Amino acid sequence: MRQFRFLLPVTAALSMTLFSLGAAAEQLDRIVAVVNDDIILESELRSETVSVQQQFAGSNLPTGSELQRQVMERLIMKRLQLNQARQMGITVDEQTLNAAVRRVAEQNNMSLPQFQQALQAEGIPFDRFRRDLEEEIIISRLHQQQVERQVEVSQQEIDEFLASPAGSQDMEYRISLIQIGTPDAASSDAIADARERAEQALADIRDGADFGEVAGRVSDGQQALEGGDMGWRQAGQLPSAIAEDIFAMEPGEVSDVLRGANAFYIVKLDDRRSEDTQIVTQTRARHILIQPSEVVSDADAQTRLRSLRERIVEDGESFSALAQAHSDDRGTASSGGDLDWTSPGQLVPAFQRAMDSLEVGQISQPFQSQFGWHVVEVLERREHDSTEDYRRARAASQIRERKGEEALDGWLRRLRDDAFVDNRLDS
Repeated sequence: MRQFRFLLPVTAALSMTLFSLGAAAEQLDRIVAVVNDDIILESELRSETVSVQQQFAGSNLPTGSELQRQVMERLIMKRLQLNQARQMGITVDEQTLNAAVRRVAEQNNMSLPQFQQALQAEGIPFDRFRRDLEEEIIISRLHQQQVERQVEVSQQEIDEFLASPAGSQDMEYRISLIQIGTPDAASSDAIADARERAEQALADIRDGADFGEVAGRVSDGQQALEGGDMGWRQAGQLPSAIAEDIFAMEPGEVSDVLRGANAFYIVKLDDRRSEDTQIVTQTRARHILIQPSEVVSDADAQTRLRSLRERIVEDGESFSALAQAHSDDRGTASSGGDLDWTSPGQLVPAFQRAMDSLEVGQISQPFQSQFGWHVVEVLERREHDSTEDYRRARAASQIRERKGEEALDGWLRRLRDDAFVDNRLDS
């Protein structure tokens, strides 16, 4: 089966939402879980299971009840996040969704009609693909609002990291991870149970079981169904609990059970490689910021920015003059919104992503960061050879990503712990 490369890690679950009070309807499509005020139907579980098997064909997926358990947890977490996003009013407009679909087609080296035909050939309805992509974008925006805005990286953190063993290494690590989580304020019995599960998983691996198969069967991590594969990570991106052990390991080696703040870990070092790049692409851009307030809603901010963008693009008005008159970023408004030269990692992720997607001279559509709503114009780009700037920018990016993942894991765990979930597969 053709494996499409998606803009986001798009799941391909075919959801059938049937609401019926009749007993006959429930016999046809029974409720397998209640998630707060929502339900998950057996048809959804079957479709998601088929999708997972297609998506990870060739990998060591668990089978039977273990696969069903992992897929059910995947559906529960997806439903909880979508409901949370709905409560917060997070949506995706048609223009943004259409652009995302086009980018996915381009990433697969296809025109949009060709991509639609390819999806049809694989038995994936185009409407379902659009809905899945929309949900992934919504969840990504939810993570930005709930997690990324909490992550800050200080100059002191960068200094301390660069002085540490991790910061002095120019290496990348390919790792796989098994994570057995513990609840916040877990009892001693819950901690002991989690440790026992981790020790049993390690024993299975030591006895010859495949690491990826064990990860798919027992791991609580977000990459469980990928066999725990975390991909290539720089030293600063490694979870704090495993970093020092990784530095001393050889490729192919599996660690002992490691204790983290809210989990036990087993890590396998798949490979490592040297990193010698010291050239960074710097961008000089300018922006206009509109910050929502008690009297300015998100919709108002977007509308104002669309109007300002139209005045620049269609009417030829000065970006600099409009930034001076309207931008809420008082640090840059006086200079026409000019952000000067920036290196990767210096700006918050949402802004960096939007800026990086633009060509020189292009002005973005309104987008949101933790500071408010922006439009940004890329003025220039250059290749800049600055070893120290590169090391600090790379360190900031690694620290931000590691802290973001740790914050996301904690937030997801709390979201799950605070929810009412009646998993009827367990009964």
